[in-house]
Amino acid sequence: MLLLHRAVGLGLRQSCRLKSTTSKICIQVCSTNDSFQPQCPSLYFSGDNSSTRGWRVLGALLGLGAVLTYRDHHCRAAQESTRIYTREEVKSHSSPETRIWVTLGSEVFDVTEFVGLHPGGPSKLMLAAGGPLEPFWALYAIHNQSHVREILAQYKIGELSPEEKAPSTLKTSDPYADDPIRHPALKVNSQCPFNAEPPPELLTENYITPNPIFFTRNHLPVPNLDPDTYRLHIVGPPGGHSLSLSLDDLYQFPKHEITVTLQCAGNRRSEMSQLKEVRGLEWSTGAISTARWAGARLCDVLAQAGHQLCENEAHVCFEGLDSDPTGTAYGASIPLTRAMDPEAEVLLAYEMNGQPLPRDHGFPVRVVVPGVVGARHVKWLGKVSVEPEESHSHWQRRDYKGFSPSVDWDTVDFDSAPSIQELPVQSAITEPKDGEMIESREVTVKGYAWSGGGRAVIRVDVSLDGGLTWQVAQLDGKEQRPGKAWAWRLWQLQAPVPAGEKELNIVCKAVDDSYNVQPDTVAPIWNLRGVLSNAWHRVHVWVAP
Repeated sequence: MLLLHRAVGLGLRQSCRLKSTTSKICIQVCSTNDSFQPQCPSLYFSGDNSSTRGWRVLGALLGLGAVLTYRDHHCRAAQESTRIYTREEVKSHSSPETRIWVTLGSEVFDVTEFVGLHPGGPSKLMLAAGGPLEPFWALYAIHNQSHVREILAQYKIGELSPEEKAPSTLKTSDPYADDPIRHPALKVNSQCPFNAEPPPELLTENYITPNPIFFTRNHLPVPNLDPDTYRLHIVGPPGGHSLSLSLDDLYQFPKHEITVTLQCAGNRRSEMSQLKEVRGLEWSTGAISTARWAGARLCDVLAQAGHQLCENEAHVCFEGLDSDPTGTAYGASIPLTRAMDPEAEVLLAYEMNGQPLPRDHGFPVRVVVPGVVGARHVKWLGKVSVEPEESHSHWQRRDYKGFSPSVDWDTVDFDSAPSIQELPVQSAITEPKDGEMIESREVTVKGYAWSGGGRAVIRVDVSLDGGLTWQVAQLDGKEQRPGKAWAWRLWQLQAPVPAGEKELNIVCKAVDDSYNVQPDTVAPIWNLRGVLSNAWHRVHVWVAP
């Protein structure tokens, strides 16, 4: 009790000792009650009946001390944040030794403590050290979100002088100005970089997705490459020889054609974010599409450079020609065993649906890795090498990985999880749309189903009552070879609407040839990046009277 008395007394003396006029003004300004007058009441009390009252007094005093301490700290921070700096002062703080300052608009931030926590790595943030963030945020538009600004606000230390003019670096050209024109039907999830998906009603109109509405996943500005000067560099093994291949050189390899479905790891992420916030683009059911691809087999090209399978672990690393201001390119990798297997049919593709690749989809050459997550299908391919470790790219090591629902951004360890390669079984309803009014006699339900690793979809179950009863849908299209079911199966179900029902809760789930089946709810598979979202897909519709 004596120790508590001393601690409270000390806290109150510190809180009540408003040393300067500034502190007094601060209390008055920060207080929500103009009559707030902090005092130091007596702590002495006696008698059994006053014991409870005494503890209440102590509790109140402890709370009062905490409030005063917080308000004093808050006011000091407010005073410091109003300090005025010049751009020259900011420029002089560009290293850990001098501390790292950046600006955004007219605000100045000391981000020294955040550099090591930056999700994109310290080197990316250090590019802006001593200068403005705008040129880099223009490139990585995902930064322009409320939660990012909230994090940045914690590091604010002041304002730029009103006399300071914006530096010329803020007038840099838009890195996305040369991006290609896109189809207006696409649902845009982000403009810079461009990411979009087809509406569900168009997605399954055709087994082969037309090029203009094929879902687009870009991480950086789209490069505009000259096919005449394009070269693909294949790094040879020790004792072998490297290759520098033009498009004409690639055409000399045997041409191979395959139909492959590509799916983004974040497909259906929006359903996870409805349960709990995740970080990433709000993909609906359309981050998946199917095309007929043609090109040279990767195994043929690697063999010509002298590569062969080895006993030790090895990975084929791909590097794109899309890059950020540091020259860092998009990269990814797959195991060498998959790359060298002719049955895996990995392509260096130069055609999509019988045409040269569109710019948004990797012109002039991209990787196509059947049965594997879209993140490994590197576009605008510039370099291929065989390494003892997987790619050191941010998108291989620090993204596109799955974690337990218990892992958050304070506890995540990206080194503890393997990179996503093959995706789990998936299906979704594309017709009718959620919230639609349907006829009372019969309902037609359509959708797609697919599984990673070449596993064939053998059944799609559909329920009209939220999963209480089930019917088997009809699978459209041709069956595919066992272990090489690279493309989706479209499906449909025509069923009578139960008499008297005013609404239907339609659900679908797919089963693949390994008898993997989709989980019934999102909660057990939720993860902080919102990837691998493959719970039963649900659509609620109304029945016309």
